[in-house]
Amino acid sequence: MKNRKLKNSELDRVDVDGFKAAKKTPLIIVLDNIRSLNNIGSVFRTSDAFLIEKVYLCGITATPPHKDIQKTALGATESVAWEYVESTEVLIASLKNDGVTVCAIEQAEQSVSLENYQVIPDTTYAIVFGNEVKGVQQAIVTASDAVIEIPQFGTKHSLNIAVSVGVVIWDFFKKLQLS
Repeated sequence: MKNRKLKNSELDRVDVDGFKAAKKTPLIIVLDNIRSLNNIGSVFRTSDAFLIEKVYLCGITATPPHKDIQKTALGATESVAWEYVESTEVLIASLKNDGVTVCAIEQAEQSVSLENYQVIPDTTYAIVFGNEVKGVQQAIVTASDAVIEIPQFGTKHSLNIAVSVGVVIWDFFKKLQLS
């Protein structure tokens, strides 16, 4: 018997109201000066897929509504809670004050490889992703509780931000579900 692709109507997805009422994964995504509107939209779509608690858009990161964000978000800006905060530093200080564990995704001294990072049950994490060229600001790396690096084995030194978000969210989602 061959596998048959499911139709969208067979996927049994929740609507926006159902999403908003659903128990969220204790993950907050922080976008630190992201330039690409398509990347921003992709982050919203991935955040929707894994019931992410909230997305913060900081610095030069554009905000919805925008046609280029919507192009890749496919409506996820309506389901996922989000907020614009001008200063990533101010946001990080506030999150830490609220007991959130802040993790920067960056290549840095003393970073922990993603597969080795251990999540703590009943903890909310804010994961900071940086600018496509400059990465996460040094001040944010310094202020973070942990710096996590995605292992890479090829010739390039970085991944696209949308890919990085997908990899990290999936890893944290699995670990949080098992804890």
